[in-house]
Amino acid sequence: MTTAKPSLELLRSLTDEHVLRALMEHRRLTRAELAKVTGISKPTVSESVRRLAESGVLRDTGERTSGRGRVGSYYALADDVGAALVVGIAPEGVVAEGVDCHGEVLARARHAVSRPATPRQVAVALRRVVNRVRADLPGPLLVGAVSAADPVDRRTGRLVHLPDAPFLIGELSPAEQVGPLIAGSLRVDNDVNWAARAERASGAAQGLDDFAYLHLGAGLGCAVVSDGEVRRGASGLAGEIAHLVTHGPDGRAVAFTEVFRVLGLRRPGSAAIDVEALSRALPGETLDALIAAIGGVLSALLAVCDPEVVVLGGEWGTEPALLGAIEERVRSLPRRVPVRAAEVVAEPALAGARSHALGELRSWIATRSQF
Repeated sequence: MTTAKPSLELLRSLTDEHVLRALMEHRRLTRAELAKVTGISKPTVSESVRRLAESGVLRDTGERTSGRGRVGSYYALADDVGAALVVGIAPEGVVAEGVDCHGEVLARARHAVSRPATPRQVAVALRRVVNRVRADLPGPLLVGAVSAADPVDRRTGRLVHLPDAPFLIGELSPAEQVGPLIAGSLRVDNDVNWAARAERASGAAQGLDDFAYLHLGAGLGCAVVSDGEVRRGASGLAGEIAHLVTHGPDGRAVAFTEVFRVLGLRRPGSAAIDVEALSRALPGETLDALIAAIGGVLSALLAVCDPEVVVLGGEWGTEPALLGAIEERVRSLPRRVPVRAAEVVAEPALAGARSHALGELRSWIATRSQF
């Protein structure tokens, strides 16, 4: 039995993909440098560069090598090859970014929303920021990622109503608003899951396949990463810990979110936690009550998820006094685990969404932009 040889078309496609990925990583290379980086022969690389340049995917930068020997031309990806759309929907407003295949933010727009926000208001803000970003980009939007500070239905991508959610805008489908504006895939997920991905990519859980990310901010949330994947659950609501039963301030078992109502740490007329008031009240009995409640949540996470590390994030989750007290509490539990402060603190959810969108963009360009 003879083994079928790959077709010439397939070989060309694979060569083009290697050339494109090398240029995404190194930005500009000569044919000789491309051959060295990819391990592909110079004639084969030269033919690939010719094809990709003729199709408009690559451009001659106009720069030339200097020194002795043959002069080489530097090539780079065309400016209009395409970008990724990254969107964040949060109480502070809606933000959109256009990101190129090198990870650079080419365009950014923001639009404020009121509290409580309505689906119509957020939809209008979403369209405005995306259209402003599109207008500032030299090429098309190819892929996208959306982060939302609300639970997200895994099957439909719609935002979901849950009791006591601090940023509850009602039924909204970001995919319906944004999907028609991009050529490829669009992923919608909640902000805590995106923040956990950011920590795994470049933060306190870098390279770890099994950890839990506990978000303690105006809202409460958790992301469980197992075998390298964020576990979203059947409907996408895994990690919604606000109603997990834990130790209450008066010794009763209560929902986690109720602890903050009892302690008077909610914003007036809202289920959102008053972060400033909480920070001022941390010493003394308030800290003890919070640590008892968080300890109950961590006990459940350790028993069910068996994480290698627990990462604490959110506006008050990395408070030094709180972090130290939680570490001490964990040492008293039957099952112990290292506790770390989140390291990605500048727009962590957007950072996670941006990282995902960048990977999708690179795959799109490498596999679909060939001659």
